Amino acid sequence: MISLAHAQTAAGAADPTGGFMSLLPMVAMFAILWFLLIRPQMRKAKDHKALIEALQKGDEVVTGGGLVGRITKVGEAYVTLEIAEGTEVVVQRPAIGIVLPKGSLKSL
Repeated sequence: MISLAHAQTAAGAADPTGGFMSLLPMVAMFAILWFLLIRPQMRKAKDHKALIEALQKGDEVVTGGGLVGRITKVGEAYVTLEIAEGTEVVVQRPAIGIVLPKGSLKSL
């Protein structure tokens, strides 16, 4: 009987860290996910938004679908691309993926 009572821990013993150590792995995991996944994605979205807002007539661009052309008209939600001599297409502004350096179309 005495050996059983001696083996038990005291019921009133409190955790000296106040339970913080049980939350530490969860907080660390959230911080790792924030810096590896969420933050870079937010930065990329911010850069793309700045690129879309800076579009102007004469820019040479590549769309998300792979069309390469020169911007001839810039609207509020759409831009018109000249993809060949006399051939123009209308695309949405967010469809623009890359702005090429001036003169890139001549080298294609």
